[in-house]
Amino acid sequence: MGIDVTVRREIALPPERVAAYAMDWRHDAEWTQGIRRAELTREADGGGFGTGAEVTRAARFLGRRIDYVLRVTAYDPPWVLDMESVVAPMPMRVTYSFQPYPGGTLAAIRVRGGPAGPARVLAGPMARQVRRALGKDLRDLERRLTRDQGP
Repeated sequence: MGIDVTVRREIALPPERVAAYAMDWRHDAEWTQGIRRAELTREADGGGFGTGAEVTRAARFLGRRIDYVLRVTAYDPPWVLDMESVVAPMPMRVTYSFQPYPGGTLAAIRVRGGPAGPARVLAGPMARQVRRALGKDLRDLERRLTRDQGP
């Protein structure tokens, strides 16, 4: 894999609250950089969202439109949501985790993947861009949740 980036942020809310919002694919476009649309295109084996479900996302990254499908490989709310690409311009795995932390939650997003072959030369610049985007994602997640919470 070309990149392996993890970004963390302390959020002053309980993990259950943070994860309930962040793990709901219907909110993807509200707090995730570049996501324009997300749609549940395959339900989990038991129905609804869970392990085996697939979410199709339309996004913009580095000025280009990217359509991709992520399959849920692990779903253990409120602790972890792990997804891997099954249709994408490059292999990718995204892991969201939420752990109790003094005063709230330690939220983390890890992205692994990226270009292969000769295109691996782009991994460094791509990793920096992914790190910036993930940092903004967690900032926007916190802002949305604390704004919705009110005073």
